Amino acid sequence: MIKTLVLQNATVIDCTGQEPYSNATVIIENGRILKVGSGKSVTTPRNAQLIDVSGKVVMPGLIDCHTHLGMADPDVPGLPTASDQHPGAAYPFYVAEQISQCLTEGFTTVRDAGQTDWSFKLASQSGRILGPRMFLSNGWISQTGGHGDWRARHNRSASKSEHVLAPIPGVKDGVDRVRQNAREQLRTGADQLKVMAGGGISSPTSQMDVPQFTVEELAAAVYEAKVVKKHCMAHVFMPEAIINCAKAGILSIEHGIFLDEKAAKAMRENGMYLVPTLTVLQRHLQRAREGTSPEYMRQKVALVGGAAEEAIRIAIAAGVPVASGSDVYGRTAPNKAWELELKAKIMGPMSSLISATKTSAELLGISDQVGTIENGKLADLIILDFNPSMTSDFSARAIM
Repeated sequence: MIKTLVLQNATVIDCTGQEPYSNATVIIENGRILKVGSGKSVTTPRNAQLIDVSGKVVMPGLIDCHTHLGMADPDVPGLPTASDQHPGAAYPFYVAEQISQCLTEGFTTVRDAGQTDWSFKLASQSGRILGPRMFLSNGWISQTGGHGDWRARHNRSASKSEHVLAPIPGVKDGVDRVRQNAREQLRTGADQLKVMAGGGISSPTSQMDVPQFTVEELAAAVYEAKVVKKHCMAHVFMPEAIINCAKAGILSIEHGIFLDEKAAKAMRENGMYLVPTLTVLQRHLQRAREGTSPEYMRQKVALVGGAAEEAIRIAIAAGVPVASGSDVYGRTAPNKAWELELKAKIMGPMSSLISATKTSAELLGISDQVGTIENGKLADLIILDFNPSMTSDFSARAIM
């Protein structure tokens, strides 16, 4: 049976690059956009269900290309792991809450950057959890002592997962072992591979300013992903490591805090995307000011300054597409939309919206289905009671 839904009197932000238009009608048939337009250009079908959205804005569902739905809250002192904070059967309820929260904020698609098991995606697809479209990395891949190796210096035991239901981080060295672990992540349901190509703020023993993995190790992971028509995303801060990623065939640079013109040129020439994560950096800065983060993290945060914002400007000037990712989880998870606000102060509100819709959909290879409001695409929409193209304040939540 054909089901037709009509949104009337809307202001539409279609995220194609054109300006918002008012007095618009969106006709949805069997979950797809049949017709969208303003004024009398769209004729309402008979027997359709009509919804008056006067004074509201219709736009594509938001996309967060860097989440961690299965990771524990980083702000609970003395409870460092998911097993400590959410023991036993409490953990899947916690993860389900994180997944559902995405929709509350208007995020209809997310790409998880590690530590969320494939079974949660299965639960969502089967209707047991109400959640967004999910692209999962399973466990990330890190060299020993790299950003994905969170063992303390005194810990000589093997790396293990934070919870029995969470993936085991792939701490591997050498081309063959990286290749084997890449295959294992893909076997267990990874939609893309996440590699740690440089140090980070939260890892206790990694140096932030040096590359991690050789180009050959990175290329091994890229090859295994490409064979099954998938891609690699890479955590990386420094220009040298970004260039290594370009040589290896990585598709997206996560964070890219210290991106420079040379690295940006390499990214553009290799068709790469930048996924800045300003939200998590702001949270790191806040915790450093409060004195609630470990000393090693405060020392690293002090080196960042305004580099992340400048990296976005450099990327834009070089023609590198900028997608959107927040990197928040736990109690900070309901702040995904803050990323759009922070980027809007650099890119402008409309460009920030496009980064979290059209550009992010292109990165994930789903732009033929979502990311813009166009005839024939999925009715992957949100309705807002404010116009986000007119303000840099994205704190308001989607209402439908």
